[in-house]
Amino acid sequence: MDLGTTARSTAVLLSELRAGVQDREALVVREWVGIVEWASRHVVTGPEGAATITEGYLDTGVPIAGEGAPLVSEFALMELIAVLGRSPDGGRAYVGRVIECAWRLPHVYDAVVAGRLAPWRAERIAERTHGLNSEAAAFVDRQLFDATGVGWAQLDRLITEAVLRFDPATAEAERAKAADGRRFDIDPHVDDHGLVTVSGLLDAADGHDLNLAVARRAEVLGRLGDQSSLDVRRSKAAAELARADLALDLLIPDPDTGEVVATVPGRKVELNVHITDTTLTGDNPVGRWEQGGCPISSEQIREWLQAHDTTITVRPVIDLAEYIPVTSYEVPDRHKRAVALRDHTCRFPHCTRPATKCDVDHAVPHGRGGVTCPCNEVPLCRRHHRAKTHSAWRYDTPTPGTYVWTSPNGHAFRVDHRGTHPIHTADPPDE
Repeated sequence: MDLGTTARSTAVLLSELRAGVQDREALVVREWVGIVEWASRHVVTGPEGAATITEGYLDTGVPIAGEGAPLVSEFALMELIAVLGRSPDGGRAYVGRVIECAWRLPHVYDAVVAGRLAPWRAERIAERTHGLNSEAAAFVDRQLFDATGVGWAQLDRLITEAVLRFDPATAEAERAKAADGRRFDIDPHVDDHGLVTVSGLLDAADGHDLNLAVARRAEVLGRLGDQSSLDVRRSKAAAELARADLALDLLIPDPDTGEVVATVPGRKVELNVHITDTTLTGDNPVGRWEQGGCPISSEQIREWLQAHDTTITVRPVIDLAEYIPVTSYEVPDRHKRAVALRDHTCRFPHCTRPATKCDVDHAVPHGRGGVTCPCNEVPLCRRHHRAKTHSAWRYDTPTPGTYVWTSPNGHAFRVDHRGTHPIHTADPPDE
């Protein structure tokens, strides 16, 4: 395939790629040095990181690295993460790993700055040492004086030794806690074909029994004529075990009244179905499942409707452009539903917290004449609602669903249905 490029030898090409890797890592190291400098300027001191008053606002020191690392300003951290272009949770964890290295793993940090250790390797080391006490972390750091040749298995053994040496009570507690780590999870994310992933951690005997039960039922399905693959039959067998339990008449006491009622729970799926003229004609047969947070096909809806003992609640969505205000400060449920369907997530830069789990903020405060209306209502998670209320973060709403945020130091971000986009870079103040 001719890409219109000048032919280069493989040796030259690989040399250029290697040089690009080195340039990229040098930029990351430069970013690390800047983050450490930023952190040293935004340390919040006080008894146990108590809330402090900064420039008239209530600020809190947040611990984002291990024991002994400094607490940094919560509101300043939000601005740094936004400038870095990272999500709130991911950015917080990233900055925490850099601070972990700089303050608790100085040998590792020096190796990164000197170019002896790739930053991503140092981040993985920081993830593993975050939970160690100061003595244990210092022990690991001393052993990693030359961290370039340490493998992950060796690092895990080193951390285990550090915990046993310097925090035996924690080691014993973790050993006892391991038995409580059993779980059985069904991933709430539904893929494009209406399937979910199931994972678990079981007691060995329980796992053996479950495996035998599923295997037996899968074999029976095959003998009864099911021509699916063994994996598919095992999946169906697990579902049949669940439905066999749902078919039992269970005596469940009402938690409020104590009344015992025989009930068959069955399956219940709640759907928010967006209906347009093209949906009705079959040209755009797409619905959206709120609990799954994903679009689903009309064929999937039809299959759910036909399932035995299924209760379907179909909630038609009214025109989201129709804004009907109320006079009270409290936001009615119909407004919360409309705002969540319009915005989907917290509207702070890069935040992905589902709107259904957020507060509803008045863009123009109600006390200053702001109406209680979806046109003036914005979903903000509790963390970023606090930042908007108690710090210098501000936003404007040019149109419903589009927000322009300004950070305390003047960086601006547009947040809309396409994501977060930096608008401009604030000019640094004159020295």
